[in-house]
Amino acid sequence: MLVLLPPSETKAPGGDGPPLNLDELSHPELTPVRRKLADALVDLAADVPASLDALELSPRQEDEVARNAALWSAPTVPVLERYTGVLYDALDIGSFTKAQRAKAQRRLAVASALFGIARGEDRIPAYRLSGGSSLPALGALRTLWRPVLEPVFAGMDELIVDLRSGAYAVLARIPCSVTVRVVTATGRTISHHNKAYKGKLAATLAKGTREPSTVEGLLTAASKAGFDVRRTGDHEIDLVIVH
Repeated sequence: MLVLLPPSETKAPGGDGPPLNLDELSHPELTPVRRKLADALVDLAADVPASLDALELSPRQEDEVARNAALWSAPTVPVLERYTGVLYDALDIGSFTKAQRAKAQRRLAVASALFGIARGEDRIPAYRLSGGSSLPALGALRTLWRPVLEPVFAGMDELIVDLRSGAYAVLARIPCSVTVRVVTATGRTISHHNKAYKGKLAATLAKGTREPSTVEGLLTAASKAGFDVRRTGDHEIDLVIVH
């Protein structure tokens, strides 16, 4: 099973690992696009106003441009420790035992505008690039990623639980993945608590003693953990919360 998480705009600073080495990341077939994007971000960072405009940042966010400028030299940390925010607070990777963390590294991955897909054991620096961004030198990210990312997902023979947000889902279609909506008992889509509940579900699936390989197995695992989950289609699940 692979649980595919959305990234977050916010990243933890610093790190204790060596600088980014694309050759050490999972899915080496993605390296050429990763390198193009990394180089483009570093080059763009030399022009701060252009970076702010392309990345849709305010002048108060120049520190994000500085992160991109240092992309090749900044320290790294494992992917699951780099991202912050509501979903990752709920995931709470820092509370995992050593054994649980090992499972999480195998079972969790992040959909990334810069890296395409980053597995739990991959080490990355802090950066700023969103799924909906369009870089002056390369254009829309969807055009870059779809031709290389979609074959990677198509070649996976494991159950893929797709928790991505819309901006990242368009970077690659995954036809047989299981998508999860967070809804009220009346079926209304939840926005405010959406990320927190997806983070809690991801934590449960990452730690579980059994690894689901089917939609029914996924429903069973989530139900046993106390989630109210309902199958709404061949590859669709609703996570129902009291709101």
